[in-house]
Amino acid sequence: MRPPDERRRTFEQVYEACHDPVLGYVLRRADNAHDAADILAETFLTAWRRLEDMPRGDAARPWLYGIARRVLANHYRGVRRRLVLTERLRAELAASYRPVEHDDDLTAVAAAFRALSEDDRELLSLVGWESLDPGQIATALGCSRNAVRIRLHRARRRFARELEARAVGGPTVRARVAKGEHA
Repeated sequence: MRPPDERRRTFEQVYEACHDPVLGYVLRRADNAHDAADILAETFLTAWRRLEDMPRGDAARPWLYGIARRVLANHYRGVRRRLVLTERLRAELAASYRPVEHDDDLTAVAAAFRALSEDDRELLSLVGWESLDPGQIATALGCSRNAVRIRLHRARRRFARELEARAVGGPTVRARVAKGEHA
């Protein structure tokens, strides 16, 4: 094995000489620039690990093309596996999912919820669907408990106003939503 400085110099020389040609090779075969960047990085990482096996001189570039070719093949195998898994999950969900029958009130509640800002929906969802308390929400959002309490109070008031605008539930229901009680 070579001393570390000589090893690094060897790699840097090969990288300098072969980076652009290998990048071109990868760009012509990858679906996008992001994938190409990942594939190029993996190619040179493999070259670094296998530096002792790397041929010297002009033979280094074709050797790197071979590595890049295998990295590309692994990349596309992964893409195909993800696509197959996605299709299988989509089919399973389509077979098992049955939409809930909505009455007019529930449809109006959903419309009122969608009318809120994304931040308000996230806060109310963390409370209602994820059953988090203000301390846990503060951790998830990266803010103080006090900030969560204030934002949550305001989000509930805005939601109650949206419900009122759609004449959903009675005044008691809207008041309970505004106070944070479960309706």
